[in-house]
Amino acid sequence: MAKKASKASADPGEDLDFDGKLERLEGLVRELEGPELGLEAAIARYAEGVDLLKSCHSALAGHRKRVEELSADAEASLASLRDDPDFPGDSAS
Repeated sequence: MAKKASKASADPGEDLDFDGKLERLEGLVRELEGPELGLEAAIARYAEGVDLLKSCHSALAGHRKRVEELSADAEASLASLRDDPDFPGDSAS
């Protein structure tokens, strides 16, 4: 049982994708809102939720950076076309 607790405290969402982490967070919220949990179990669920939330924020930051990089690459690719008279951009205006 101690082995299970140490795995949970290491990274509860390690093998979950972003959507899986969100689903797990929603499940934790439902558990915490219910009357069934004792204090120790509630604190453990809360700690797991905080870890999942940090992991989600980190993943979002990484995805945001990737989208910004892709957007910059797309803009750079289009920049060479803007001088082309056949490019349907705003240079004809």
